[in-house]
Amino acid sequence: MAHLFVDQIKAGQQFEDVFMVTQPVLRNTTKGDLYIAMFLSDKTGKLNGRMWQATQQIYDSLPSEGFVKIRGKSELYQGAMQVIINDVIVVDPDQVSLSDYMPRTEKNVAEMFNEVNTILGEIKIPTVRALLTEFLTDKDLMKQFCTAPAAVQMHHNYLGGLLEHTHNMLKVAKSILPMYPKVQADIVYAGIFLHDMSKTSELSYKMGFSYSDKGQLVGHIVQCVAMIEEKAKNLKAKGVEVDDDVISCLEHIILSHHGQYDFGSPKLPATAEAFMVSRIDDLDSKMNQVIDAIDNEPGDADWTAWKNPLQTRLYRKRFTETD
Repeated sequence: MAHLFVDQIKAGQQFEDVFMVTQPVLRNTTKGDLYIAMFLSDKTGKLNGRMWQATQQIYDSLPSEGFVKIRGKSELYQGAMQVIINDVIVVDPDQVSLSDYMPRTEKNVAEMFNEVNTILGEIKIPTVRALLTEFLTDKDLMKQFCTAPAAVQMHHNYLGGLLEHTHNMLKVAKSILPMYPKVQADIVYAGIFLHDMSKTSELSYKMGFSYSDKGQLVGHIVQCVAMIEEKAKNLKAKGVEVDDDVISCLEHIILSHHGQYDFGSPKLPATAEAFMVSRIDDLDSKMNQVIDAIDNEPGDADWTAWKNPLQTRLYRKRFTETD
């Protein structure tokens, strides 16, 4: 029987199917009864799942990430679809087609990676080119770079999302840099390429999307600075010395690219290049969230439900030439 994809589920629908389960949590209702909250997902999206009148035994049987066959009913709750689960059975991963459950970029990975290389090929500062070459010739790292998501939930949260996000940012930078001739294009391009590189190790994406232990304990910002230091050390061993000020400026972009302390940045942007990278990063991540919400929220209402990360509802009426 064909899989019922998340984006096909309608409110009030009874169904029985296999979904990827992540982050199950055992909680108490206000009356003290046990229930299980979890995420159910496939390549088309993710839903909140709730199993009322649960037991410790059922909860203990669930994987932190894996596959389950559920019988339940969908409903709209506060404008968002969720599933009320009646029964749940753990399913062996070998029995499912992973291609149905791991969302992927809709863009051509090889073409995006080639265009990333082309833009980086415009960099003129020799030591910056040498530093990036250390990354680009690391075949295992580049394979992960082309495969990893850019986030677990917020934006570009699908396989190839990190490459797509980086590719988009480089294209935006290439478009606007001519308007700001005093901004150092080489540093901007290098900063964009490197800013999320350690998402390759911060995130786990072999089965579902989650944080690795090191990702939880250290985070991609610190990990990325460590990667730059390591590659610079490798270059030095080859007799190529990268100027300390160049390294500092690139590391500053990494440390400040979230733009605000309360967004996790240890530093605020303090160079023109860091400001540009931070704003382009925010633009691309926000637009990915906005477009996803407008295109994929169930129903045909003109307004979406409240989107907490964006702090707004979104108007999604489309206009034609006759309007």
